[in-house]
Amino acid sequence: MLHDPSHHTPSPVASAIKPGQKDKDILRRLAGEVAKIASLKVHKEKERLWTKLNRLESERPMVWINEICWNEMNVNDELMLQTEDPWAQDQEDQLRKIIYQWKHLPADMVVSDFLSCPLAIHSTDFGIMEDVDVVKTDDTNDIVSRHFKVQIKEPEDIEKIKMPVITHNEEATEFCYQAMCDVYAGIMPVKKMGQSHIWFTPWDYLIRWWGVEEAMMDLVLRPEMVNAAVSRMVDAWMVELDQFDQMNLLALDNNNTRVGSGGYGYSDELPGENYNSNHVRPHNMWGCSNAQIFSEVSPEMHWEFAIKHDLRWLERFGLTYYGCCEQLDGKMDILRKIPNLRKISISPWCNLDRAIAEVGNDYVISRKPNPAILAETEWDPVRARTDIREILDMAQGNCHIEFIMKDISTVGYHPERLWEWSRIAMDEVEK
Repeated sequence: MLHDPSHHTPSPVASAIKPGQKDKDILRRLAGEVAKIASLKVHKEKERLWTKLNRLESERPMVWINEICWNEMNVNDELMLQTEDPWAQDQEDQLRKIIYQWKHLPADMVVSDFLSCPLAIHSTDFGIMEDVDVVKTDDTNDIVSRHFKVQIKEPEDIEKIKMPVITHNEEATEFCYQAMCDVYAGIMPVKKMGQSHIWFTPWDYLIRWWGVEEAMMDLVLRPEMVNAAVSRMVDAWMVELDQFDQMNLLALDNNNTRVGSGGYGYSDELPGENYNSNHVRPHNMWGCSNAQIFSEVSPEMHWEFAIKHDLRWLERFGLTYYGCCEQLDGKMDILRKIPNLRKISISPWCNLDRAIAEVGNDYVISRKPNPAILAETEWDPVRARTDIREILDMAQGNCHIEFIMKDISTVGYHPERLWEWSRIAMDEVEK
């Protein structure tokens, strides 16, 4: 995703990047380690398996871990930054996390054989900045409790949602690209990368401005207002997408890019026949959506106030992913209306029996094991194994499954729990 439309993102600044020799040496050493990892033959095999999964011809379930509580992961200073320049520190942080994850919790991770230089793209956002009270339990963790202050109360407030304007600071991109090429010369190639997968989720942001109770009540009390608000949100996303397209700022995501709230987007069905390698279009990519706040909303309301609007977005993409934390079992009738739907999120709160029966082998089941098991006072690896085995036994080899361990807000400062979960999951899916 490019940005969080409820926060102001400052525009990129074009300035020369000149890390000192000590910083360069540190980055080159780390990039050398990443290059060695990327050269391993196992990555081609993982790419093949992910592609088979996403083609609905899976050979086994796949496993991936993301949204990690990195503030609790440092062991033996493996994540301790040693560079001094802010740009170099950002580079170092990314490299160290790749090395760390490969060493301790790789699962079916794939490491690229190049380094990405993101284009310096900026959006003016959607006009409303969230107004929120925050409560923290751990100052080192960016997972916080929030109370949102209502900003959309009446129909006229919908006009506060503005259409975004996209810009690309080509000079800023070039400064970063040249700096990366200089630092990593002879170690790893550097590629400029546009906007790949876009996290499209109107309700995730609308609810921050509307209020949870207020929005849920208005589904019944003021349905016309709700439909108008969701429609305007989708308009804003579409205006943004049109600019990405027109300005040739999109990048393919049929690779080790996360799609939706699930795993990698490897696919030999994308970019598809209508493809110009010099200009990636939305139909060459994955699309996604969700309505996490709709867990307890009826299928009829879920369709009326979410998916019906989402179709304007989803129909523009080659393949699509739907869902995140919401319960989607019992809603397959409306999900089957989504064009090119390929993956469905099955959260910890879904009824597994019903979800597996409803989905069958028509789509990939993107199963999200409950990360709460990693946060409990006592770590229980036996239960972790049982949780994974449960869905495998239910599926009986008749479903296409990916296990995505995510939303890991804490491991109780015991990173070895996540390491062991990775080993357990891989042991089970490879049996």
